[in-house]
Amino acid sequence: MNSTTGRDGARSATSAEQRIGPAVRAAREARGMSLRALARQIGVSPSFLSQLERNKTNASVGTLYTLVEALDLSLDHLVSADPGSPGAAPPTPPAAEPDSPPPGVPSAVVNRFGAVDSPVLHLPDRARIRFPGVVWERLTQASDPFVDFLHVRYEPGSASCAPDDMMRHGGREYALILSGRIRVQIGFETYDLTEGDSVTFDSMTPHRLSNESDAPVEAVWFVVGGRSDERANTAAAPAPDVTHLPSLRT
Repeated sequence: MNSTTGRDGARSATSAEQRIGPAVRAAREARGMSLRALARQIGVSPSFLSQLERNKTNASVGTLYTLVEALDLSLDHLVSADPGSPGAAPPTPPAAEPDSPPPGVPSAVVNRFGAVDSPVLHLPDRARIRFPGVVWERLTQASDPFVDFLHVRYEPGSASCAPDDMMRHGGREYALILSGRIRVQIGFETYDLTEGDSVTFDSMTPHRLSNESDAPVEAVWFVVGGRSDERANTAAAPAPDVTHLPSLRT
């Protein structure tokens, strides 16, 4: 897939990416954090963070995950947020009417999941985030409070984070590889996945994705429960059901 998908797709991607910098700055200022303090907390230089807030550079996948955790935001909020907002969490989606659930479905279930106003998303209208060598496209029309449903593309030589670093965040991940070969490190274990392979893992286990081949990788990716996972907001020690390393970040 090309990095743009026609005029409408380019416009959708650009508008989504241009929200990231102002949303980061608004969230940081709303929390009374200086640029230097936030940069020190996420392990980047103040000049890099300043450029990110002005949309002059892109962060890696791992850095952006660290950033949203430091600001107590969802990753999707950076794509969906109004740049002029003070960095508050996006509003809860409206709930369905409690007296009209589908046959056989308890009203409490309908209310919890809320209504889906726009069920279809056409390819040119996907919101898109570009990282160095990596592209994420959201496959839902709007922000979903329960799941990040994504199409991802890793160019040859790209990775989710540096070789000596790993990601760790709330939720559980599910992925199906559509094409190419991707290396997935989960804790101490490393797996090479190709077209048709799938993977499931706890996102609190340190992990890293990399494309060490000479062809792009495309996959469908789900992160479920990342925003409601209380473990991501606790101390560094993992919950009892998290295996391998507690964290490789300092």
